Amino acid sequence: MTNSPQSLNEPVSRRRSGRWQLIGLLALVIGPMVLATAMFYGRFWIPEGRSYHGELIGGRVSLEQLGVPFVAGKGWQLLVSAPQACAEDCQQLIYLARQIHIGTGREASRVNHAVALARPLSSELNEQLLKEYPQLLRYTLNPDAYGRELPDNPAPQLWIVDPLGNLVLRYPQETNGKDVLNDLRQLMKISNIG
Repeated sequence: MTNSPQSLNEPVSRRRSGRWQLIGLLALVIGPMVLATAMFYGRFWIPEGRSYHGELIGGRVSLEQLGVPFVAGKGWQLLVSAPQACAEDCQQLIYLARQIHIGTGREASRVNHAVALARPLSSELNEQLLKEYPQLLRYTLNPDAYGRELPDNPAPQLWIVDPLGNLVLRYPQETNGKDVLNDLRQLMKISNIG
């Protein structure tokens, strides 16, 4: 029995075909991971659009780094930080935080609103806040730690804080409450932590 040259080449061509199939399969599986890693570190082809309205902090800063003591078990927080005296702009943000809290509706038990103050309130303002915002949590703010995280920014800020005490989003004084509410709802919807 003699083998023809055509029958000897057949297994070689099958092996080559099998190798190309294996290379193609590996490229299909590993290629997207390599491309995604290159996009992340090379900062190219990253979409400019975003679905949130505030400034994303993304877990790089905790409440304690900001100068606010963290109390576990408080859920999501709408925190107003006031590194100076709590003037009218600070009071507006406190009002906005409460309105957003109310706006969460049936999810309101997962959220609270709070204020972190660097300076004590006047007795008149303290009485007013106790009367108008009985559920408002109060924290002391360390102005030195706050200044390290936010240098040259003495204005009051509104923050969304996750249940682990990480700052997630920051909003300036002139923020739109609906935008904050939409961001908070989205975070609570996708969150597994509270």
